[in-house]
Amino acid sequence: MATSSSLKREWVPVPIIVGAGPSGLATAACLKERGVPGLILERADCIASLWRHKTYDRLRLHLPKRYCELPLMPFPRISQTIPRNNSLFPTWSPMQHGSGWTGFQQDVATGENAEEVLPRIEGISEFIGPIVHTSNYKSGEGFRGKKVLVVGCGNSGMEVCLDLCNYDAQPSIVVRDSVHVLPQEIFGRSTFGLSMWLLKWFPMRVVDHFLLLMSRLMLGNIARLGLTRPKLGPLELKSLTGKTPVLDVGTLDKIRRGSIKVCKGIKRLKRQSVEFVDGRVENFDAIILATGYKSNVPTWLKEDKFFSEKDGFPRKPYPFGWKGENGLYAVGFTKRGLLGTSLDARRIAQDIEQQWKDRPSNLRHHIIEIKAFRD
Repeated sequence: MATSSSLKREWVPVPIIVGAGPSGLATAACLKERGVPGLILERADCIASLWRHKTYDRLRLHLPKRYCELPLMPFPRISQTIPRNNSLFPTWSPMQHGSGWTGFQQDVATGENAEEVLPRIEGISEFIGPIVHTSNYKSGEGFRGKKVLVVGCGNSGMEVCLDLCNYDAQPSIVVRDSVHVLPQEIFGRSTFGLSMWLLKWFPMRVVDHFLLLMSRLMLGNIARLGLTRPKLGPLELKSLTGKTPVLDVGTLDKIRRGSIKVCKGIKRLKRQSVEFVDGRVENFDAIILATGYKSNVPTWLKEDKFFSEKDGFPRKPYPFGWKGENGLYAVGFTKRGLLGTSLDARRIAQDIEQQWKDRPSNLRHHIIEIKAFRD
């Protein structure tokens, strides 16, 4: 617990950026380009801690590098077309930091993937094998020869299953809801990049129809594999809910060959087994939770007009959710990855620059309260 002696108040005459992840770094860079200084608060001991400490070894982004670049930091022309995770932040800068942070007034808030989503599963405390979130999964090396249940059928879940197969494990994947699976490339071009190009000329539903037609031709009928598609097309579903389609990197072939089993939702866990909603019971040695991340804004920002207390996202839908009241901004809460982060960072830097030039009092004097947490 923090004591009164660990509280410190300081006058800070610059915009405050909470979080040194991709969103915070992008915002700081865009502000600096416009001649506006900033102060970054980060509770970890490095920049981009999620990417550095909570990604698995084989992780590779599924999108071309031009859609993964941060502002003012393009990938070299000779680099991979689809970058790996360790190429996003090749240099890890040391930071001056305390052991934690909390609270602020009139600042910039960043990050939509702050904390792991840990599902509530009946009997989870009874299971005697390891239960690992993908944030702590590095490779399948420690699971050789073991039966592993992967919970979650998004891109991470599908890729972890493939990784487990490469290490001679026996993975099964829980597919509770419908899911869109698309080929990673169509006609030798990135599916995502091709979709963005087609959207310049055709309505979203037409592009969705094209994507589903090509997926059927290239991947076959995935319903036969236990994977049912949503009623909405992949782009429309992404636009309305933020749910990203899976880009297949070889997992479907493993499912067809029987190397990966598809399971229904979990009803409950027991000591060494899992009971599924269809009544089937099967033993497993370990469980990996590929259940994603969530915003933690409601836990530390005591404000409910700009951010929703329900999910920690701005109440206004994209593309209007980047600006709140009284100097409060949100970066990277678009559910559109690094591309959305870049757009937010540029908008916010432009907006703050104008205010900075005018030098109103609300940008001259910011009060922040930093709390040092003790173990």
